[in-house]
Amino acid sequence: MSRLRIGVDIGGTFTDFALLDESTGKITALKFPSDRGRPAASVFGGLSELFAQTGASMADVGYFSHGTTLAVNTILEYNGARTALLVTKGLRDILYIGRHRLPDIFNFFTGMPEPLVRRSHVVEVPERCLADGSVALAIDQPMMANVVEQLRAMGAEAVAIGFLHSYRNPANEREARRLLGELAPDLYVSLSSEIWPQMREFERTLAGTMNAYVGRRMETYFGDLEDGLSKNFGLTAPVLSTKSNGGVMTAAEAAARPTETLMSGPAAGAIGAAFVARAAGFEHLITIDIGGTSTDVAIIDGEPRYSTENQIGNFPVIMPAVDVTSIGAGGGSIAWIDDFGVLKVGPRSAGAKPGPAAYGLGGSDATLTDAFVSLGIIEAGAFAGGRIMIDKDLAVAAVGRLAGRLAMTVEETAEAIIRIATSHIYSTLVPLLARKGVDYSDYALLPFGGAGPMHGLLVARDIGIEKVIVPLHPGVLCATGALVADVRRDFVRTVHRRFDLAAGDEVVEAMRSAFAELEAQGARWLDGQDLGYVSRRSRRIADMRYHGQSFEISVPLDGVDLDQGPGPLVQAFQAEYEKVYGYANAGSVFEVRDVRVVAIGETPKPKLEMLAVLSSDIPLEAAVVEKPIWHDGRMQPARFVDRAHVLPGRRLTGPAIITQYDTTTFVPAGYTVTSDQYGNLIAEADHDAR
Repeated sequence: MSRLRIGVDIGGTFTDFALLDESTGKITALKFPSDRGRPAASVFGGLSELFAQTGASMADVGYFSHGTTLAVNTILEYNGARTALLVTKGLRDILYIGRHRLPDIFNFFTGMPEPLVRRSHVVEVPERCLADGSVALAIDQPMMANVVEQLRAMGAEAVAIGFLHSYRNPANEREARRLLGELAPDLYVSLSSEIWPQMREFERTLAGTMNAYVGRRMETYFGDLEDGLSKNFGLTAPVLSTKSNGGVMTAAEAAARPTETLMSGPAAGAIGAAFVARAAGFEHLITIDIGGTSTDVAIIDGEPRYSTENQIGNFPVIMPAVDVTSIGAGGGSIAWIDDFGVLKVGPRSAGAKPGPAAYGLGGSDATLTDAFVSLGIIEAGAFAGGRIMIDKDLAVAAVGRLAGRLAMTVEETAEAIIRIATSHIYSTLVPLLARKGVDYSDYALLPFGGAGPMHGLLVARDIGIEKVIVPLHPGVLCATGALVADVRRDFVRTVHRRFDLAAGDEVVEAMRSAFAELEAQGARWLDGQDLGYVSRRSRRIADMRYHGQSFEISVPLDGVDLDQGPGPLVQAFQAEYEKVYGYANAGSVFEVRDVRVVAIGETPKPKLEMLAVLSSDIPLEAAVVEKPIWHDGRMQPARFVDRAHVLPGRRLTGPAIITQYDTTTFVPAGYTVTSDQYGNLIAEADHDAR
């Protein structure tokens, strides 16, 4: 009987593995170097090492889920397929015009982002569907034969189809795909009406274009992964992929709809954070995932918050995703001096290669990681099982070059780098929390990622957050999230109707009908995934606004009885509007633009391992080594200890450094840390020490 679950997160530097034994709840973590040329190879290599370490085999594995940055990196790096876009005649510049939003509104010389499809590869098709869904001009074979000639001339490898009003009636898009299948079967074809059939022509067309741009590469990757796992390892469980909305789907579905995986990494991290925190008794969290380049922030109230206003590089993505905001500060952020002699940190990053100077991989610029190494907070020696060797001399030399120009000591410069990076996170995070209506005094901070525990408590101390939770395996929390995510997909239907409280019965009836159809569609999709569910459920959401406004808010309608007419709907909208903006306009005219259904298949949730204090374990005092570090402007002693010795009930006061396989936790002065029964480090502000 299978007893193991494997979660994998493929990042730019490392591929992270979390192996969970369902019989004990124990998680084994592994970090394996990523192979950017063939991402599946890093999965195969890591599994071989993981099984060699644990003695397990694929025969014991009943659940395999993973996430990858392949799709999002393909878009960010502009190295996808040569893609053509078919649009309704007259809309050739839809990707260039967008929403007329400039990247920098204060710069008269700012440039517009380069679209994924060059203008010469946009083909205008003389078809037409009207706003009511009726087809005024249908697609025919001679029309598409002419299109194929143009596609062959430009060397297209993939085609996105985004016709006007196809969210109302996708008939022309589907017929165009059918004819392309006959005339040019080698092309990868993506329909905007299938990816996200929602009003807003630019965003819908862009979603279809993204899908075509990354589709062939993702299809090849998933095929390689499934084939290797089956033939070389004997995996019989389905291969699942994490999604931007915090759910999972089968690899076959992900290959067909790769745009749904664009933000899967940050989403899986938020899901993993919610899972481990809930087990420890925490419902309200601010999570910060600090990697090498950026810091991803999410808000969790029992479950992560969601958004339809996300950004991937230069491109907006309207498909629902876990609400994650990126801040340009990470462990690889480079410190530099501007023309006025002012020390800055970021946004440029040393990345995976060459990385921080301390890694000895050719990097020479001082980074945030080098600053921590220079102060003695990160110890020299092996990290991630010896895959990286930390060299303090290289870090000091890199920071020293800045120190010489600033007429400061190496220690003063390194601490200044850390303070600047902390201030950058602070200055972005506090207004962000205010915009999201979060009173941080009611929330705990949960830092994770390779650099999260190292920097998280410094951020908490500056903001004034009283409690910080560092999970047992923070460096592989995204992989842990892949282990516990539910099967989940969003379905949308545009209603776009105006009404008021006195005359809204027709609109409510249209919404009820749309919800019923979407819920049936969701049930069929869950059946098609052919996975075992503990239970099924669906959520109802409406995108609504006051008449005259340009943008909507998402209104949860679970528990709202639409059989009672428009009254409950209006009350739900006004309550949500007041929650967001602080007021509501009684008696106004309302609009419903879209209705959405989230189909959820709940997967079985494992129990985490509960730790106990062992009488034979080395006492904490005997395991602690006291070493000097530079902290808060002076050299002072700090307590260094391996995390394995910080068992439940044991306490450490800052400054303290807790080391483990996948990260380092820095507990600054002013905090006391204990371990709970699951091995989470719970740090609390010590007001008497401040």
